[in-house]
Amino acid sequence: MRPILMKGHERPLTFLKYNRDGDLLFSCAKDLSPTVWFADNGERLGTYRGHNGAVWCCDVSRDSMLLITGSADQTAKLWNVQTGAQLFTFNFDSPTRAVDFSVGDKLAVITTDPFMELPSAIHIKRISRDPSEQTGDSVLTLKGPQGRINRAVWGPLNKTIVSAGEDAVIRIWDSETGKLLKESDKEIGHKKTITSLSKSADGSHFLTGSLDKSAKLWDTRSLSLIKTYVTERPVNAVAMSPLLDHVVLGGGQDASAVTTTDHRAGKFEAKFYDKVLQEEIGGVKGHFGPINALAFNPDGKRRITEGMKGYISVDLFFSSGGEDGYVRLHHFDQDYFNIRI
Repeated sequence: MRPILMKGHERPLTFLKYNRDGDLLFSCAKDLSPTVWFADNGERLGTYRGHNGAVWCCDVSRDSMLLITGSADQTAKLWNVQTGAQLFTFNFDSPTRAVDFSVGDKLAVITTDPFMELPSAIHIKRISRDPSEQTGDSVLTLKGPQGRINRAVWGPLNKTIVSAGEDAVIRIWDSETGKLLKESDKEIGHKKTITSLSKSADGSHFLTGSLDKSAKLWDTRSLSLIKTYVTERPVNAVAMSPLLDHVVLGGGQDASAVTTTDHRAGKFEAKFYDKVLQEEIGGVKGHFGPINALAFNPDGKRRITEGMKGYISVDLFFSSGGEDGYVRLHHFDQDYFNIRI
């Protein structure tokens, strides 16, 4: 797999997100400007200028018209994807961390970090299709747990919110009442900070990655543990293939420890595992620093017909973002689809 290297950020990457059609890739980094790229060839389309701090997370609406970003500058912003115009700024009293549009894009969940005397919090905001009618009012605000909430996503039918973070506990909240419905079992759950969370395409299960050197697959409704994937380095990012039963984990040492070793010892590769058998099936190297973000293109299959012979060509892209400031766009060889364990 020969990757396309995309250099659009001056600082380490924090998050990657494809739009639903799979033709655009959005990247966030510790610099101030989220960036959008063409997903197939890595051409940079533009940047979204307006934040004054590291941008931790983003999400894009189903019709690819709206982008929401969360930043350390204590704001979350709504953008027009096409023009790059700022449509609205949600102001908070502490840094914002995770953002996620609900199904239907009428609501967004935004988490804020503990700061000074303030605890972590989960805010639900109504999203208006008309920017002139947008307000900053919260539909619901939940007081979060001790420590940062690194990820918060909507559960099935927008009825719940799933959150995870520094205290290593996954929580499911009722999105209407704010009531805490379930917590992950400490015995079987993660032992250290949960860094990342990725939902399956149908929302029935999700994958979490943790600094305890493992990733875990959970049932979204019951919060029962389905599978555990063990690796030998902290996991900063996780993703699930839309086509095959594969999960990919990315990570490496903490950035502060990297300088004491060469990059081969840092193990900065994306590792692929069989989702069912939990066995490692391969890895993709290339980054010169820990991998902080991973994403699979959701638009997996592409049908090509040539002349009278109609044949199917399967295309799959996967992207990784690292501490080195690069986004790497990987195009899978046909061999990848024939892997057998």
